[in-house]
Amino acid sequence: MSDDLREGRIVIVGASLAGLRAAETLREEGFTGSLTVVGDEPHPPYDRPPLTKQVLLGKAAATAVGLPMRRDPEAEWRLGVRASGLDTVEKQVLLADGESLPYDRLLIATGTRARPWPDAEQGALDGVFTVRTVDDAGRLAERLDAGPSRVLVIGGGFTGSEIASACRERGIEVTLTERGAAPLVGALGGVLSIFADRLQRHHGVDLRCGVTVTALRGDGHGRFTGAELSDGSQVEADIAVVALGAVRNTEWLADSGLAAGPRGVACDAGCRAFDMYGIVTDDVFVAGDVSRFPHPLYEYQMMSLEHWGNAVEQAKVAAHNMANPGPRRRPHLSVPTFWSSQFGLNIKSVGVPTFSDHLVIAQGSLEQGRLVAVYGYRGRITAAVTINMAKWLEYYRHLIETAAPFPPAPEAADRSAAASFPIHSDVPDPAVLSHGPTVTLTGHLPDRRLTRVWPTG
Repeated sequence: MSDDLREGRIVIVGASLAGLRAAETLREEGFTGSLTVVGDEPHPPYDRPPLTKQVLLGKAAATAVGLPMRRDPEAEWRLGVRASGLDTVEKQVLLADGESLPYDRLLIATGTRARPWPDAEQGALDGVFTVRTVDDAGRLAERLDAGPSRVLVIGGGFTGSEIASACRERGIEVTLTERGAAPLVGALGGVLSIFADRLQRHHGVDLRCGVTVTALRGDGHGRFTGAELSDGSQVEADIAVVALGAVRNTEWLADSGLAAGPRGVACDAGCRAFDMYGIVTDDVFVAGDVSRFPHPLYEYQMMSLEHWGNAVEQAKVAAHNMANPGPRRRPHLSVPTFWSSQFGLNIKSVGVPTFSDHLVIAQGSLEQGRLVAVYGYRGRITAAVTINMAKWLEYYRHLIETAAPFPPAPEAADRSAAASFPIHSDVPDPAVLSHGPTVTLTGHLPDRRLTRVWPTG
């Protein structure tokens, strides 16, 4: 490592999973200079997946989800203060408290926030929640402990489905609304969404698909009492959880000159940010949910991921490249992975299911509730989703990375003679969803029936 990269001042904006792992990796790579981590929340870095998977079930306290440190990054932590701007000419991060932090290299890891209910007055009613932060989850868990008569969940993506599952496990009545045809359709396509639909109804969820919530109603004293739906029906409930996807935290970069906007901050495969003219910078890096980067397995389309594993791997790559000269830098090429626990099932995926035109049930079946669905595009494997059969993920990861032909050969893994023939994956138009997908490819949809640019969510 050259001495100028070993020393100097590095600022990380985002005291998140990505921010913490990047800080640790910088020290492991031999960086000995000044390291400052800025976070808008007052809490040290914590783990978000347990918020909907454990905290809402009452199995873990909201205060017990802190992330362990692999090593002390010897950083100055500036928590509870928001970054309000970036001056790339003077190389300073501007803070909301009026201070500024000079840097030699900067890592942007500001992640996402929950998309709020569009009507601010309705969204401020007592009993209306979003779940993104540890404080959000703690407040909602307290209200669930009180035993509400019914919870309305708005949005049928992974977050909304996990919240509905937690409520049903607690014995609470749940109504879930989804603008699309079925829950999880935006993440897994039409075939597995039919399974998700049956699963939720089997567990007692009052599922309303193909409708939107048009208004949240109050009692005249600021308390939420129910909602009006686009089909003219009404839902009486004590709590509403808005699960309409995420908003990338890029507003503070509006005047920075970087290629930053609602879809995130664009960067190259080495995590170096692009400026607004498409020129790569050499002192500003990006990692985690807020990033958009090209991936060769998916036609070099700009990919945005809301995945735990991606935040970790990309943070490590960004930190490595911040601390090493050009010839020693490496690309971020990890295959996306995701997992969800809901209604007693373990759902895991590798690759990008929505980057597909067909799928095949390679193991198990929808009827058994244990399966491996393999997705393909133009004759090669692009993704696999497992339900209670996670042992096959690594096998299919290898097939994805090597562009193996689709459908997989009959002798691949333990595929039975009853395995289905390839069928259309039925990737929906994102404009008909209540929520954004957890993987967004900025470019054309592989499904040739739909030629449009993916929206921001």
